[in-house]
Amino acid sequence: MKKGTYEDQIRIEELEVYAHHGVYPEENEKGQHFYVNATLYTNTRPAGLADDLSLSTNYGEVCQFITEFMQQHTFQLIETVAERTAYEVLQHFPLVQGLDLEIRKPEAPIPLPFGSVSVAIHREWHEAYIAVGSNMGDSREHIAQALGQLQKNKDIRVEKVSELLETLPYGVVEQDNFVNGMFEIRTLLAPEELLQELHRIEQMEGRERKLHWGPRTLDLDIIFYDDLVYASEDLVIPHIDMENRYFVLKPLSELAPNFRHPITHKTVTQMLSELPVDLTEGNEA
Repeated sequence: MKKGTYEDQIRIEELEVYAHHGVYPEENEKGQHFYVNATLYTNTRPAGLADDLSLSTNYGEVCQFITEFMQQHTFQLIETVAERTAYEVLQHFPLVQGLDLEIRKPEAPIPLPFGSVSVAIHREWHEAYIAVGSNMGDSREHIAQALGQLQKNKDIRVEKVSELLETLPYGVVEQDNFVNGMFEIRTLLAPEELLQELHRIEQMEGRERKLHWGPRTLDLDIIFYDDLVYASEDLVIPHIDMENRYFVLKPLSELAPNFRHPITHKTVTQMLSELPVDLTEGNEA
């Protein structure tokens, strides 16, 4: 979720739930009181202007949903209670784009004077752009299979799909032409989790990582993830060198021409227009 996109909030404070969560058997058997604080990030303006509850999220239903979920399940850790509850709320209430959730446990088995212990987390739907490419076998079918796998994943919502284009190979030029495209998605997966899912889909389509920039049945790359700047051993966001790749910028400009690179602050349209002539003219096969 890009910063500032959903600034309106619906707040639920001190929702009391009697449930059975804890590491010790007596906690699971006897149960205890938990208190829930939740902030739902959404857009309340349509409902506010129309005075229409159907355009908003019914906080009474959210309270009932959280209560029933916490009472119908038993977990050892309140970290798990918070994680699973936040996840289910985001899946069940489509207008809720983000969630702050605190689970407070005032009756925790601590043999010392204390007020309560709690776990507080923030979870949200994230916007991401996934570049797709293939130049082995039936490339368009590989891409169609990848799209189908993404659509089956309940943690991913495919919002837009670009037209496919055929381009000349990049890097190692002695190989077949590529078919390239772009997916715009929303996801509950963290960046590394999303990368793992993309690798799983690649492997299903027979991807083998033998040669850098070499031929492949399927290539799925995270180009942008919100406005995140991130680097780990396995993943860099925004994708390295994306601003110099016609086969990335062209389909991306179809879906998000005004999306700004979080480091250079240039729009996709600007980056595409600034490509050298030799990277645009003649790049499409």
